[in-house]
Amino acid sequence: MATAATINDVAKMAGVSIKTVSRVVNREPNVREKTRDLVLQAIQQLNYKPSLAARGLAGGRSFLIGMMYDNASDSFLVDLQRGILRACRERHYGLALCPASRAEDRTADLMEWVVSTQPDGIILTPPLSDDQSLVDRLIDANVTFISVSSTGTGLGPSVLIDEVDAARSMAQHLIDAGYQDIGFIKGPADHACSDLRFRGFEMAMNSAGLPVNSDWVKVGEFDFDSGVAAAEQMLKGPNRPTAIFASNDDMAAGVINVAYRSGLNVPKDLAVAGFDDTPLAQHFWPGLSTVKQPIIQIGQQATEYLMGLFEGPPSGDSNEKTKSGEQSMVLPYELVLRGSTGA
Repeated sequence: MATAATINDVAKMAGVSIKTVSRVVNREPNVREKTRDLVLQAIQQLNYKPSLAARGLAGGRSFLIGMMYDNASDSFLVDLQRGILRACRERHYGLALCPASRAEDRTADLMEWVVSTQPDGIILTPPLSDDQSLVDRLIDANVTFISVSSTGTGLGPSVLIDEVDAARSMAQHLIDAGYQDIGFIKGPADHACSDLRFRGFEMAMNSAGLPVNSDWVKVGEFDFDSGVAAAEQMLKGPNRPTAIFASNDDMAAGVINVAYRSGLNVPKDLAVAGFDDTPLAQHFWPGLSTVKQPIIQIGQQATEYLMGLFEGPPSGDSNEKTKSGEQSMVLPYELVLRGSTGA
């Protein structure tokens, strides 16, 4: 088997010192552009993979990005990780995952993980991204972090979409399609986006002069089973909604499951809408109308933003967002209309 290329091989091919190769790999400043290009070409030709351990020993850093999570939606987490890994590979970082425990003081457990793992930075995912006690502890410990889908108010930098406007737009689509009796499934209370999405739904209903029936507003857990439970409650009697907007795709899938078990045709008897546009939205019939949240891009942008906070933007990168003091990066959403709402 071929021997893996070493830093000595790269230095020899580029005609530079080992120290210069190390500075290029670690994206340190004050390397001439021509020299940097020679080193990067050698790295590509040799398929050189820097050793995280060696880099850490040399620079006093771990070259690890930590991702903390406590989310019931596997689809959301998988897509988010794909975006994070894309950015990590670009800059030769590793990714360390830290699930939140069920302990009474989960913040203490999470901080213990930070101390033992020593990541260079942390990505907080919802609902941890809106956990004020955790954020305060990270700030006190001088840990660099960024939040994903946080409300962005006093909780550090964040990468997110406009949750309120996105939900308002989907609710407005249902109203424009002729549905007036609309139910809504909220997410868990500890997720800030749960209230934001419900607020957008209320805005559209109020603007159209339509009442929000409290019997048709249920709270789920962002998983399939809670979508089933909420739909069973809303659809069990003669007075039922003609459309249900679930605030994520997993719960919307649960609604469609109940509809068909109840003999209801989607969308003729019941329109269903979701949120996120995970792969699940396309894997059943009819396809699910949903809000496309660019989850992979959010993960990638959050990671690049985080790296910019402790090492600066990549060489030649004209994006100065981390230098300008911007606290939140708002990415665009998209309505994806499919058969579940008659589109």
